[in-house]
Amino acid sequence: MKSAVLSFILLLTLCSSLAQKPILNSVFPEPNTKDVCTDAVIRVRFESRPILGKKGTITIRDNLDNSVVYQVDCSAKAVDRTIGGFPNFNVYPYTINGTEVEIPIFNLKKAVTYRVEIEWSLFPGLKEVLHQNDPTLSWVFSTRSTELKGDANHLIVAADGSGDFCTIQGALDFIPQGNTLSRTIFIKQGIYPEIIAFAEKHNITVIGEDRQKTILAYATNAKFNSGGGNPYATAHADPSAEKKASHIYHRGVFLAHRTEGLTLDNFTIHNTTPQGGSQSEAIILNGTTSARAIVKNLDLYSFQDTLQINGQAYITGCHIEGDVDFMWGTGPCYFKDCTCIALRSNAYYTQIRNPKTNHGYVYVGCRFIGSEHVTDNFLSRIELNRFPFSEVVLLNCILSEAVAPIGWQLQAKGDPSFLHFWEFNSQRTPQGPLFDVSHRLSSSKQLTLPADKALIDAYLDPAFVLGNNWRPNL
Repeated sequence: MKSAVLSFILLLTLCSSLAQKPILNSVFPEPNTKDVCTDAVIRVRFESRPILGKKGTITIRDNLDNSVVYQVDCSAKAVDRTIGGFPNFNVYPYTINGTEVEIPIFNLKKAVTYRVEIEWSLFPGLKEVLHQNDPTLSWVFSTRSTELKGDANHLIVAADGSGDFCTIQGALDFIPQGNTLSRTIFIKQGIYPEIIAFAEKHNITVIGEDRQKTILAYATNAKFNSGGGNPYATAHADPSAEKKASHIYHRGVFLAHRTEGLTLDNFTIHNTTPQGGSQSEAIILNGTTSARAIVKNLDLYSFQDTLQINGQAYITGCHIEGDVDFMWGTGPCYFKDCTCIALRSNAYYTQIRNPKTNHGYVYVGCRFIGSEHVTDNFLSRIELNRFPFSEVVLLNCILSEAVAPIGWQLQAKGDPSFLHFWEFNSQRTPQGPLFDVSHRLSSSKQLTLPADKALIDAYLDPAFVLGNNWRPNL
């Protein structure tokens, strides 16, 4: 069968004379490849960053009977997809990652030969470069005939097809609902353009090969994915009893709902929504007060609402940056040795909505800093009339000039008697001078020694903060 991809070698000799034209480098899966993952992502690679046309259809066919398995018009702004059992997610028909065009495909089956057809109109100029008479760029590949055993406990994800799965969601979909078997998903280096969602799958560890080079990235937000709701929006909500998909946010890059024993380790999650693009979490954990989630050695990037955790979680060694309430939720959460970076001035690090039945967010040995020239950020803000039990406690933390002298903000009248905006030993630098807290909000509190020793010791203990007799074992 005539195929454009057979012209790769000839194309490489044309780079100098066709600098303004798209130079095709390769495709994935490669033509006639066998044993391809059923969750493969189609990749069309160029010599330089491609500029795509405004129209063009991508079609996947069963090569045996020519039936259409998947088809998308790339002029569409979004494609509706069910992810992790949750319906009505919006995803892009394709994404561009550097020099690659990445096309997610769905509904592939094992031991089938498929044909990819991409209309030339999606790649302006490419048909002329290749001198192609075919109506499409096309090639075939075959999916693997074997599957992992259902009780497999070590799953490998590799974007290049060398693992058990090509996508993180593919590995999570393999794990059955209600799973309690200890399982590890190992993600090889690469960029994974996905939205992740799953629910009620327990005792899962997701670990990256390289913290900076294993990257989950997507531009999703409240405008693009407006579906779902927030069962945690009121002070008296009972999120632990909430199961309806209609009440689950769709706007985060990584969403885990009602899971227990989840560990995330050693990779990056980047919500690539630009600044001002509305609420756009990198990670959302909707757990319970006995969720036992561990989040360690992650780099989390976004702007508004970067990290949202509703439920029990221990977070350590993480890099978290954003601009508006970029850490928020109901907790209880214990942060240890994390770096929290504000990306603009006069904004907010946190907004914590815990009820009186559990602690909020406690930070021990963390850094609250900002990018260059950023100043006057609030450690937290809260509407006191809605969330009178809000708790944010900082112990032995480093605060830069990115933190405002007043430190905290109340945005509605109410009784501050139950409010815990507390600090102990806030410093400018390790072993350096204390932060000047003389201008702090009057309803906040500075803990001191020896008067508050018992209270300080209690909050330094993760088990006290997290509750349910859980002391994280790292």
